[in-house]
Amino acid sequence: QVQLVESGGGSVQAGGSLRLSCAVSGRTFSRYTVGWFRRAPGKEREFVAALHWWSGGVTDYADSVKGRFTISRDNAKNTVNLQMNSLKPEDTGAYYCAADTLVMKATTRSAEVANWGQGTQVIVSS
Repeated sequence: QVQLVESGGGSVQAGGSLRLSCAVSGRTFSRYTVGWFRRAPGKEREFVAALHWWSGGVTDYADSVKGRFTISRDNAKNTVNLQMNSLKPEDTGAYYCAADTLVMKATTRSAEVANWGQGTQVIVSS
């Protein structure tokens, strides 16, 4: 089983930046993909970005965040980070770290993913 703990959410004005971090722990998560989903107010949880834990290779980004968000892995700290730049009000929502043995991509539905963090809130004001 994998444990995921998010940190780094907060409030920022449009155009600003935030960095989210997900601490990953568990028995054996080397074969997992780890990534981020988000849930905007009144909407379903949607894929944001993911990577292969063993290689750090990115599997996919949602079209809405390409060129603005960067997902990366820090081996020394066992974290997966999401650097969010040029934030927009529509990026507002609860951001969740996710992990699964399936290869998470933009087409992955949240119901397919087994492991979740508790979420961290991001608020972008205009």
